[in-house]
Order: sequence, then structure tokens, then C-alpha cells
Amino acid sequence: MKKKSTCPSCKKSIEKNKNDQWLPFCCERCKLIDFGSWIDGSHSIPGEETFIIPDDEMPPH
Repeated sequence: MKKKSTCPSCKKSIEKNKNDQWLPFCCERCKLIDFGSWIDGSHSIPGEETFIIPDDEMPPH
């Protein structure tokens, strides 16, 4: 018996298969839509904002 899951992007019902390259998504399109949401900031993990200091501005050790 195959396990069923729901695509996090389109909410389509999908059957889990060990060989399915897009899991947990139903297809490449949904995977890329989700990836785009992380890139543009729509998805984020709550926490304090961090700042990256360029190497040439780092204080000496």
C-alpha cells in the first residue's frame, strides 16, 4: 500500500514513491515555485535578523 501525501505548493494529493524525484512536491514546477518563495522572502524562518560583515571590515584577531 502506497502512502499518500499532499503537495505543499498546490495541495494536490500525491502517492509517495521511493523513486519520486520531486518529493515532497508533485512536480518540478511546484518545487521551483516553493524555491522562489524562499528566494524572494515570502517564506522565512522566524528569528533575529543577522548582518554579514565583509572580510575587509572585520576587526583584527
